[in-house]
Amino acid sequence: EPAEATLLHTRIRQDYRVHMIMDNLPAATKMIRELPDGQTIVMYDRGYPLGFVGSAERQGSVPGGAYLHNHLRFVLKYHKDAAFDGARIVGFEVEPLSVKHKYKGAWSDDASQLQLLTLPVGPDLPPLRVDPKGSAAEREVVYTYDVKWEPSDVKWASRWDLYLYMGDDQIHWFSIINSLAIVLLLTGIVAMIMMRTLRRDVSRYNSPEDKDDLAEESGWKLVHADVFRPPQQPILLSASLGTGMQLLAMAVVSIGCAMLGFLSPANRGGLLTATLLTFMLMGVPAGYCASHTYKALKGTEWKLVTVLTATLYPGAIAATLFVLNFFIWGQQSSGAIPFGTMVVLLLMWFGVSVPLVFAGAFFGFKAKLKDPPCRTNEIPRQVPEQAWYMVGAFNVLMGGILPFGAIFIELFFI
Repeated sequence: EPAEATLLHTRIRQDYRVHMIMDNLPAATKMIRELPDGQTIVMYDRGYPLGFVGSAERQGSVPGGAYLHNHLRFVLKYHKDAAFDGARIVGFEVEPLSVKHKYKGAWSDDASQLQLLTLPVGPDLPPLRVDPKGSAAEREVVYTYDVKWEPSDVKWASRWDLYLYMGDDQIHWFSIINSLAIVLLLTGIVAMIMMRTLRRDVSRYNSPEDKDDLAEESGWKLVHADVFRPPQQPILLSASLGTGMQLLAMAVVSIGCAMLGFLSPANRGGLLTATLLTFMLMGVPAGYCASHTYKALKGTEWKLVTVLTATLYPGAIAATLFVLNFFIWGQQSSGAIPFGTMVVLLLMWFGVSVPLVFAGAFFGFKAKLKDPPCRTNEIPRQVPEQAWYMVGAFNVLMGGILPFGAIFIELFFI
């Protein structure tokens, strides 16, 4: 159909790739890259391109035209081991080709009666051009494939090494470590300066003999007696800290399990499942942190802060996810979350996470508070009106955009 041909033409120009899975292994395309010193190395990329744009270097193609890869050559690599009866698949490569197939007589869905005139398929055959304005015969697409079996020395336990070291991921990992090191270094420098300054000042502020010297102080030191004053929204602050502790505990446990080898890449979706399950189980530290903080802020509505800790941020994310999933359903995408899965997530949320948050909140309110390092004045100090770049929203944005940008950009390229 013209609409389908137009869609294919657009996706080819947008460099779309096709991903396949066989025996739980993603498809990989072999590439040979030439280094500046003249040496060649073999590299792999996930999936295969939907097509290519014609150029003068492509034999039989028109420059600027879109060509579809309609023939796939599957190269299946297997390994035989004396400890295993039979052979195991350790590699799944795809060699895409574009071929303008021709057949004798009328088209038949029965492969035994169809006589293709373009066999065997090779790179010397004319490619298949996708032209939305062409005739019905020119828009006809015949998909074919062939399978090639190759023995391999790669063992079953090492068959995922190919996917873990594809392309320039090593360079990106180095960039990520470099960005994290910079962020940690800057954070450590600021923390060290603050600790050395506060250690000296806290003792002086608590000393009654130095009351007269406080008038000479300026800047943030003037509000040292208001640091531990309860904020305007103690419930929102406590719920945010509780959810943050839940996310931190989830990340630590998930990364620890992955480092210990409990989450194999061969188990598709295992990391996501483990992350969601860990988030549900980390409701105890979330409730404990939120309730203990709220108690330190002299709050009394412990039921409200516990409910908000369990439902505020998870509820906002879940509502956004469900709304977006409805749009994905409308597009009939295979990436949509099934309705049964959403029901299971809701049951885990209200049946596991919420009760654990209440359990953690119970122990948090029962825990004994520590004495604050400095006293709090009964009358709050008046803060003069600040410039636009000194308001809270701008400071929060500038304080988090640098580390977030450094890490997000590198993760985006991987």
